[in-house]
Amino acid sequence: MFRRKLFVLRLRSGTLVLGRRTLIMGVLNVTPDSFSDGGQFFDPRKAIDHAFRMQAAGADILDIGAESTRPGSAGISAAEELRRLLPVLEDLRKRRLKIPISVDTRRAIVAEAAIGAGAQIINDVSGLAYDPQLAKVVARHRVPIILMHMRGTLETMQKKPFARDVLRDVTSGLRRSIAIARRAGVAKSQIIVDPGIGFGKSFAQNYELLARISELAKLGYPLLVGTSRKGFLGATLARHGKPAPVDQRLWATAATVAASILGGAHIIRVHDVAEMSQVARTADCLLDPGAL
Repeated sequence: MFRRKLFVLRLRSGTLVLGRRTLIMGVLNVTPDSFSDGGQFFDPRKAIDHAFRMQAAGADILDIGAESTRPGSAGISAAEELRRLLPVLEDLRKRRLKIPISVDTRRAIVAEAAIGAGAQIINDVSGLAYDPQLAKVVARHRVPIILMHMRGTLETMQKKPFARDVLRDVTSGLRRSIAIARRAGVAKSQIIVDPGIGFGKSFAQNYELLARISELAKLGYPLLVGTSRKGFLGATLARHGKPAPVDQRLWATAATVAASILGGAHIIRVHDVAEMSQVARTADCLLDPGAL
């Protein structure tokens, strides 16, 4: 099993230590068309209530996304993304959510507004390929950024030919993203990398990446992994040729979360915070029995 290196992120509210234990990032989609919850939290009031429930359940970070990033998504305008996002961010700040907020966006203009409204981390699924100016916003405000690997675009990622060597493809793609961030002035200590499970990979390649997570640690950055409820798990659990529904992928998610942690993930991004907190706590004890 892989021994995680310790990292320290600088947030506006303080510091966040990565590696001492696995941190839980709770997913909050304020979209009408998310694959995982079907618009359940599109209403700002419901979104805010769910944010506090995830905090109570053990989330260390809240990740809010106002644009669906499911395969085949055509995207939305920056104005619409902000219209969905800002009321939730502003209300959470007024009500003093205690955990730091990450905003899942590809756009510099959205990141700028989100940071102004209280976001402390930016999570870019395009790895700065969509809007390289996003790196300058992050550098100017000195906030951490999560750089995810995606092969292709939201529209094409599951249509394009998959890489012959998925680990090499992910590694080289993340290095390109890191280079863009560093040239823009983002501190190395403020970068987190994500292999992008489900984003431009075959179902088999997702499993290969999970089995080889520890090899990505050679990049020298903390690792975030998100497998929660994803399509490759539905395919694995398929019956009679039909993928398992999203709400029936909990145990499969748990297995991949445990594998990610044992491979060296510092942060896991999940929808089911209470259940995956138990998985993380147990996996942490496997890495370090003294943590019990």
